[in-house]
Amino acid sequence: MTMATEYDEKRGYRRVSVECEIFFKMLDSNLEEEEVGQVANLSGRGLMFIAEVGVPLNAELDIRISPGNQLTPPLHARVKVVRMEKQRRGGGYEIGAVIQETYKQ
Repeated sequence: MTMATEYDEKRGYRRVSVECEIFFKMLDSNLEEEEVGQVANLSGRGLMFIAEVGVPLNAELDIRISPGNQLTPPLHARVKVVRMEKQRRGGGYEIGAVIQETYKQ
């Protein structure tokens, strides 16, 4: 018996809404300081987050996400920015990134 779903997304992985902080920094930068953003959604292949600072397309970032509950493990990864748009409301940016590599915790 198979169960039908109403999932019509064309992506390879479902996106899950997540509300937690993300810490990120550009890998090709000499700056050690991390920026902070807010994760909006996460999938097996990528994520979308909101940040006060913009990030160039194709930039590689080192990210750390700690959801803050026992059910969801933290994520430390290298991602590539594939989308960056100014938010329609508010002063931040919506940043879409593809996970390139995950690191062991």
